[in-house]
Amino acid sequence: MASTEKPLMITSSPHLHCGMNTRGVMLDVLIALLPAAVASVLLFGWRALAVELVCVASCMAAEVLSRAAMKRDQTVGDLSCVVTGLLLAFNLPATMPLWQAALGGVVAIVVAKQMFGGLGQNFVNPALAGRIVLMASFPEAMNNWVVPLTGTGADAVTGATPLAGGTYSLTEMFFGIRGGCLGETCAMALILGGLYLVIRRVISPVTPLVYIGTVFVLSWLLGEDPVRQILSGGLMLGAIFMATDYTTSPINKAGKVVFALGCGALTVLIRRFGSLPEGVSFAIVIMNILVPLIERATRPIPFGEKRRLRREQ
Repeated sequence: MASTEKPLMITSSPHLHCGMNTRGVMLDVLIALLPAAVASVLLFGWRALAVELVCVASCMAAEVLSRAAMKRDQTVGDLSCVVTGLLLAFNLPATMPLWQAALGGVVAIVVAKQMFGGLGQNFVNPALAGRIVLMASFPEAMNNWVVPLTGTGADAVTGATPLAGGTYSLTEMFFGIRGGCLGETCAMALILGGLYLVIRRVISPVTPLVYIGTVFVLSWLLGEDPVRQILSGGLMLGAIFMATDYTTSPINKAGKVVFALGCGALTVLIRRFGSLPEGVSFAIVIMNILVPLIERATRPIPFGEKRRLRREQ
C-alpha cells in the first residue's frame, strides 16, 4: 500500500515567502508617488507631465538597451526603472529642457545602476546620482524655479525657493504653493504616499521619522524655524522615498537609525554652512556610500554567539 504521508521536501531557504516581489514593491511605490505626480501637474501644468514622461521613457529605454548591450536578461518588467524615472523627474524643475531630463535618466540607469550590476548592486540611489550630475552639468537650468499656478511658458513667473529666500506661509508650503522641484513642493501629497507605504509595510517609518526629526532638532538648536526647514526643499521627498531605498540603506533597525541621523545632520550642515541652499541629495548619497560601514558596526549578534565565545575562553 502506498504511503499517505507527504514526502519530505528538502530545499534551500527561505522556506516561507511573504508574497511580495520586486514588481509588487515597485508598483506600491508608484501608487504612493501618484498623489505627488498629480499635484505636480496641477501646480506646474502640462510641462510637469512632459518632464515626468520623458524621464520615465529615457530610464526604460536606457535599461532595455544597456541590458541588451551587456547581454543580460531584461529587467524592465520589474518597474524599478519606472520608479527611478519618476523620482528623477520629481527632483527637476518644471522648466528643465527635455533633452537634459532624458540625459539624467540615462546617467541614472546606465552609470549609477547597470554598470554596477543592475538592481540590488548599485551603491547610491540612481535618481539622486542623475540629479547631481545634472546639477553639476546644467546649474542654470536646474535652478530655474517657477512659481506654482502661473504656467511654465513665456509668461511664467519665476521666484526663489524657501531655502533661497522665498517668502511663503507654512500653509502654502504644506500644499505646495511654492517654488521648487516638481515632486518636492506638496508636503501633503508626499505624506499621503508615505503613509500608504508604511501601511503596506513597504518601508519602515524609522528612517523617515528619524531623518525628519533630526533636521527639526538641529534646525531649532541653530536658531532656524524647524517647521519651515522640514517643509522646505526636498526633505520630505528624500526622507520618505529615497532614504528608504532597499539597496542603498541599512537593513537592520539600528543601522536605519544611524543612517537617518547622518542624513539629517548632513542636510542641516549643508543648508546652514554650504554654498548650496539644499543638501538632501548630497546628504543621502554620502550616507549611501557609508552604508557598508554602518551595517558592519550595527550588525546584530547571532543567537548564541556570546555563549559560544565564553565556552571557548
